This record gives sequence, C-alpha cells and structure tokens, in this order.
Amino acid sequence: MLDRFSETVLDLPDPSATLAFGRSLGKTLEPGSVILLRGDLGAGKTTLVQGIGEGLGITEAIASPTFTLINEYTEGRIPLYHLDLYRLEGTDIDSLYLENYWEGIEVAPGIVAIEWSERLPYDPPRYLEITLTDTGEGRRAIVRPKK
Repeated sequence: MLDRFSETVLDLPDPSATLAFGRSLGKTLEPGSVILLRGDLGAGKTTLVQGIGEGLGITEAIASPTFTLINEYTEGRIPLYHLDLYRLEGTDIDSLYLENYWEGIEVAPGIVAIEWSERLPYDPPRYLEITLTDTGEGRRAIVRPKK
C-alpha cells in the first residue's frame, strides 16, 4: 500500500480541497492502512477524515471522536476506524490496545485514521503520516510514508 506514496507537499486552499484530497485517499487506500494525522486545532484533520470516508463510500456523518475516542464506520468499501488522542496521555493510550485496529485483531481490517497521533507512545510498523498546517491562505499537507 505505502509503496505507491512518496513524500509530497500539497497546498489545500480551502476545506473543499481538503475534502477532495481525503476522497482521493479513500478511493485508493487498502485494508490495513494507517494514517497518522498531525496538526494544530483547526488544521483540517477531521475534514480530511471526512473526505476519506466519502472516498470509501461512507454516507454516515463523520465527526471528530474527541470525547468518544474511537468512531467505527463499517458501511463503506472497507471499514474506517477514526481515533482521536487529543484528551489522552501515554498510559491511557497503552490501555486502548490500538494495535488491534491496524493488525485487524477483533475488528475487520480497515483504514485507521488517528488524530493527534504524536501522542502515540509507539508507532505502527507502516503508516502514512500527514501533517496539516495553516498557511494563512489555506492549509498545507505534508505527506510522508513510513515503510
């Protein structure tokens, strides 16, 4: 899956461009793909995941799981597991056994999108890191595959 990606910088002038980028990812990602999302509050992480969901054919509204921690969407081409670690610390995160999601243990293999992934005490073996920043004229996405 990650072999198709190389480090890329994209300028996303508005939320619709962020959604479109997410849609294109959702159409091409395979089960077992992990996306680590980084960026400040309001950088567009949830908007990007909404686009991924659209690309997977998910019609259910996708919202940030800030308080629920994990939202599972299973109606699309493949499942989407949307996680938000904003309110957690390392030991809290360890107790969630998040590796079950990217290893497909107890859940169907799908796409795992993790907001505030810099809080992870460990990284998955392979992932796509997407850092979103505000440029003042929109957003910039830096995409880095970690193989």
